[in-house]
Amino acid sequence: MEKQRKDGDVEAVPVVIGGMVLDIQATSSIPPHPRTTCPGQIYYVQGGVARNIAECMTKLGAQPFMISALGLDMPGNLLLEHWKSAGLRTEGIRKHKDIKTPTVCHILDVSGEVAAGVASVEAVEMFLTPKWIQQFKHTIRSAPLLMVDANLSPPAIEVSCRLAAESNVPVWFEPVSIAKSERIAPIVKYITFASPNEDELIAMANALSSQNLFCPIERNNCSTDTLFQMLKPAIWLLLEKGVKILVLTIGSDGVLLCTKGESISWRICLEKTQQHGFSRQLFENMTSSCPSNLYSDSKVLERSPNFLAVHFPALPASVVRLTGAGDCLVGGMIASLSTGLDVMQSVAIGIAAAKASVEVDSNVPSQFSLPTITGDARIVYSTAKLLQHQSKL
Repeated sequence: MEKQRKDGDVEAVPVVIGGMVLDIQATSSIPPHPRTTCPGQIYYVQGGVARNIAECMTKLGAQPFMISALGLDMPGNLLLEHWKSAGLRTEGIRKHKDIKTPTVCHILDVSGEVAAGVASVEAVEMFLTPKWIQQFKHTIRSAPLLMVDANLSPPAIEVSCRLAAESNVPVWFEPVSIAKSERIAPIVKYITFASPNEDELIAMANALSSQNLFCPIERNNCSTDTLFQMLKPAIWLLLEKGVKILVLTIGSDGVLLCTKGESISWRICLEKTQQHGFSRQLFENMTSSCPSNLYSDSKVLERSPNFLAVHFPALPASVVRLTGAGDCLVGGMIASLSTGLDVMQSVAIGIAAAKASVEVDSNVPSQFSLPTITGDARIVYSTAKLLQHQSKL
């Protein structure tokens, strides 16, 4: 099943493991009322955290290998046909008549935020098994980076991470939801990147502390600096437990990039990077306009011998819906890292990709504009700064 190069080695491509989901998105045109219907629009959208990330990567020029599971039902056929039409590889997707294709129904408010939702994604845990994943062990071990989403069962997450660790492949953990984010606890030692939002961060920190030490943050329109100070103990715990680089999304305030002893100029090893068409141009544009040495200490939110955090602002956007923003942030970052860009440059591209996603009515834009993505990324990169602080943890 695994794609071989002419020399017999498995092709080095980023691997994405997780759910492919049909999203049913209902947007109310007026504030909804309980116990009754209201006018609005209903859309069928190709979704799933891992699927969205892989599609975003592909449209930015990366060539991810997707490992997932689909049924032979209507949602599964719809998702698979869309996947094939985009030129994406299917050999890692398990297809079986007993699988009920994962489906999620979202109720969106007038601003595009999720007001409520119901997810039927049990098939990811039931059929995306360790045995299925192990069939692709050579692809995982050869990858520049492995991304796993927390829809996987704990045994499947563990075997995926262990296969990567055996060959020093960096692992990206995407928490998916508050409840499932707690699945990081048994495998935190394997994690290079994690990408929670504020609520998922708190849940992950509590799962790792085993004492529920952390409470949800009441923002009350506080500044980014104040928000960082409130979240810092939970951030530090994740870094202490083993996460190397934390990409914390803070909604309309952007992203906090946090590390403990890991360089923000971290890159994937050169021999595993690939550049194809769009990604090659993206790499060349970013390295020429946003070189790593452009970074200065004035952009550091906090630095100590063991801790560093940088704030990247969000970009103004004409919001249609927000459901794909976080996934395109991660997809943009992994695609960028896979070309050889560093973490700072990759966060900037991820935020630019997230902006593009919220301005369309699908989870991932039908295409990305190279001038727009690189132009927006330059803005993010050049404005990623806050005052330096001297306080210690």
